[in-house]
Formats: sequence, C-alpha cells, structure tokens
Amino acid sequence: MLGYRRLSCVLALLVMPALAWADINTGFYKSYQRLLTDYVVEQAMPGDGLVSAFDYRSALADRGLQKSLTDQQAKLQGFDPDTLNGREEAVAFWINAYNFFMVAQILTERPDGELVSSVWDYGGRVNPFVDSVFERKSFAIGGRAYSLNEIEKEILLGDDYADKGWKDARVHFAVNCASVGCPPLRDTLYTAENLEDMLAENTRRAFSTERHLRVEEEALYVTELFKWYEEDFMEASGSERAFIEEWADPVVANRVAGTEIIKFIDYDWTLNSPANFPELR
Repeated sequence: MLGYRRLSCVLALLVMPALAWADINTGFYKSYQRLLTDYVVEQAMPGDGLVSAFDYRSALADRGLQKSLTDQQAKLQGFDPDTLNGREEAVAFWINAYNFFMVAQILTERPDGELVSSVWDYGGRVNPFVDSVFERKSFAIGGRAYSLNEIEKEILLGDDYADKGWKDARVHFAVNCASVGCPPLRDTLYTAENLEDMLAENTRRAFSTERHLRVEEEALYVTELFKWYEEDFMEASGSERAFIEEWADPVVANRVAGTEIIKFIDYDWTLNSPANFPELR
C-alpha cells in the first residue's frame, strides 16, 4: 500500500506541471467554439484566398444559443487575465475574446428585433451622439468592463505587449469586426499551439483575396487597414509593402514587388452574414 501511495504521489507531481501549463483557450472557450463550428461558413477562393461569414439567422434559431452566450460570458466575467501564461496563450485569449464579444453583440442587440445591417448602426459614424460598438465599455472580463478598442489597440497592439515583444501586426488579420471588409472570422479557436500558424495563414490568405489585396498594372490596391494602422505595419517590417512581401504567398509577393503606387480598397462595413458575400450565394 505504501509503495502504491508513493507511486501515486510521483505520478501526481509529473502530471501537475502539464495541467498547470495547459492552454486556457481550448476548454475555456468551449461554448464559443460550438458557435464557430456550427455557424461560421468558410469558402476557399482561387489562389488559396478565403472568405467567411457568420450565419446569424441560423444561430438565432438555435434553442441553445442563449445558454452558449451566457455560459461564455460568465466564464469571461470570472476569469483573471493576469493568470495568462506567456505570449501565445495571452494573444490567443484576447483574439478569441474580441471575436466572441463581437459575435455576441450582433446576436443580442437587435434593434426592433432585427439584425443590424452594419456595426455602425449601433452608433458612431451614422449617429455620432452614441458611442460606436468599438468604444463601448460593455464587455466584461475578470470583473472589469473593456471596450473592443481597448482589447485590440491597448492590449493586443498596445505599449505593454510591444515592450514585451508580444505585439504582432498580423493581429489585424485575426480580430474580426463583423463586416464584409474584415479579414475572415475562422471556424476554430486561437490557441497557444496554433497561434503562429493561424496568424501566418490568415495574413497570407487575406493577401490572396481580392477583397483585401489586388494588383492592377502598376497599382497595388490594399485594404484600408493599411491606412488606419500604417504605424503598426511599418514598425513590424519597415514599410507596408515590406510587410506584405514578408507574409504574402510568394506569387503575390512577386506581383506586389512590381507595383509603384499604393491605393486603398473601400472598406465594406456591411454585416458579415452569408447573404452579403457574392462568393457565398
């Protein structure tokens, strides 16, 4: 019996570090993952581009929707982000949080019972007297209310992460603003294990999708993300063009290298539901 107890203690000591170091994202976002699995529609494009949509109408018909949203919100409310373990786990956690909160916002705040046609219907550009969805401090984590702008610009792309060497401009191709012009929402969670592959893949596939990048003769047309967040891309690679050439598919990078001027593609703020994507009709 004594030998058995000693063996049990040894095994427990061996297992405990693995459990302590397990990535929080996998089990923590289980309710959110169900929504992604059931309602994200992904479509590969020629050249390995990608478009995706969220089927909000089908989700609203799901009898388990409210429980999934409530369970995930409760987990976030009770979680202490100071316990996040390292760059990969932390960056993945905050990307998942941003994307979940945006999906939940669209599903729960429906003026007159209808889905918004654009995130700007909540306020901001259309109604400057009301805070935009990005500015509202209404998303709770660990007993504190965050705005989407805080999560993206002050945490993921903020000074603290920059000082730690955690800031990554590819995050712009991972957070999703529930709009057709956004880089695609993926049907899987970000985790510490897949973070690097997902950031690289998302960025590469965005640059292979004409909605985000195209070349016409000597002109390079790129998403307006490069206008709004120019400093992030310059900080990462020295210039916007260098960033694209670093992360794009080699065929796309070669075409980009042959251009002389940069122009911007108008951002499409229409809700990212399947009916709003010609590729998905």
